[in-house]
Amino acid sequence: MAIIEVEGLVKRYGDHTAVNGVSFAVEQGEIFGILGPNGAGKTTTVECIEGLRRPDGGRIGVCGLDPRRDGGELRQLLGAQLQESELPDKLKVGEAMELYASFYRAPADWRALLDTLDLTEKRNTQFRRLSGGQKQRLSIALALVGSPRVAVLDELTTGLDPQARRDTWALIEDIRARGVTILLVTHFMEEAERLCDRLAVIDAGRVVAVDTPAGLVSRVDDRQRLRFRPSAPLDHAVLAALPEVASVERAGGQLVVTGTGDLLLAVTTVLAHHRVTAADLRVEQVSLDDAFVALTGRPIDA
Repeated sequence: MAIIEVEGLVKRYGDHTAVNGVSFAVEQGEIFGILGPNGAGKTTTVECIEGLRRPDGGRIGVCGLDPRRDGGELRQLLGAQLQESELPDKLKVGEAMELYASFYRAPADWRALLDTLDLTEKRNTQFRRLSGGQKQRLSIALALVGSPRVAVLDELTTGLDPQARRDTWALIEDIRARGVTILLVTHFMEEAERLCDRLAVIDAGRVVAVDTPAGLVSRVDDRQRLRFRPSAPLDHAVLAALPEVASVERAGGQLVVTGTGDLLLAVTTVLAHHRVTAADLRVEQVSLDDAFVALTGRPIDA
């Protein structure tokens, strides 16, 4: 069952069309990602979904509501962490949570949320005194304090160090486990691959593809590459004859074997039969980065 439906969404700013016919649907309980470079139209799309911007064309439904017509009701069901969200410097964490909880008919226990997000000890800390990771966790808490059915998280981990980013990913997975549907906006490939059930790839205001991360990769190339140093001389024809193998090449002292299916098992079985050991064995597969370049014609950070 689709909890978010976007059909033919258009948003213009003067002569510039930021979003041009975007369509996708988000199923209940999913972590659905919107992946694309900066300026692709990701944030404009979610701001239309949240009711913060008025579209120039198309249709949006969230929990059966129209963000333009039913904005007040939608705000009771949707929690949002904005790409650029700041609080007054001197506002304390507990004060912010209590204030936001007062906006909702049936808020969550904000004290329990602080505990879940490891912010209880910061309850009396001013916003300006928080670290980047603590501010991000607070933004998640504020997005969840209304007990939403849908949470929109926009570039949540931008600016965080690698450990803080992974801690935040774990929190997102915990949120989904509570039954919250998550719309995640990101330009981090690893984040999209780790968290998202499905992705809409957006470039220049258009949806290029919608699929699972693995599905996007398989559209490009399902081949694998094995790189290794054989411990003894080996006739390439022995490997090339395997049905799983497409090509065998030498790169310096290494062999590079490209193929499909259970390539690793097929190659290592033949090597064992010929008493050859594969030193420094590495398995390489097409990545989500490769898929993005193939779909859009350029890397995501270009």
